[in-house]
Amino acid sequence: MQRVLILNPKGGSGKTTVATNLAGYFAASGGRPLLADHDPQGSSTRWLKKRAPPQSLIHGVAAFERNTRVTRAWQMRVPADVDHVVVDTPAAIAAQDFPEMTRDADAIIVPVLPSDIDIHACSKCIADLLLIAKVKRGEQRIGVVANRVRRNTLIYRSLMRFLATLGIPVVATLRDSQNYVRAAEFGIGIHEMKGHAAAQDLEDWVPLLAWLKEKEARSGVANDAAALQARR
Repeated sequence: MQRVLILNPKGGSGKTTVATNLAGYFAASGGRPLLADHDPQGSSTRWLKKRAPPQSLIHGVAAFERNTRVTRAWQMRVPADVDHVVVDTPAAIAAQDFPEMTRDADAIIVPVLPSDIDIHACSKCIADLLLIAKVKRGEQRIGVVANRVRRNTLIYRSLMRFLATLGIPVVATLRDSQNYVRAAEFGIGIHEMKGHAAAQDLEDWVPLLAWLKEKEARSGVANDAAALQARR
């Protein structure tokens, strides 16, 4: 099972957009994803409630809610058939909470918008991941997604120059597209859209999905090696 964390304390960076469309991709590809919504705004949970057959099942956990009728462990349980967990984190998460939040993450995706304010916030987020959460660069668990970009603008070029200085891979550049607005409205992911309307947006996702598949393959090899070592 692969656990993918979407993280950026800066509100409005596109965490829910990335989380819902990623979960939608896994479902459309025949997987059994779980979408865990830790954001009190509940945007991912509302998106899930809009889904209906023939759209593929996505398990949902409204982690921001506190249900006094069940234990927290029961509320947060992951069904046995789930193969991907996508975690939509809240805005304004404190840096001291990063270690616990990131501990079990196989991949950490940091979305960032092309603006001076968001660039500064992304810089601090990456620094906190490296220095406070102790995520090592060599683990290659962190990937940046440049979100809602217009490639022919000065601020986009400024964003890409900044990201190049971090030493963290830019795993996707998602254009500013109305397809994401429509996907949010109807509870679908762009990979579930019909026809060729989303063809350009789907192309934007190719490097991100390839990066996640590489993480998953490496994790599988490591787990196999650990199991073999345990049997010896």
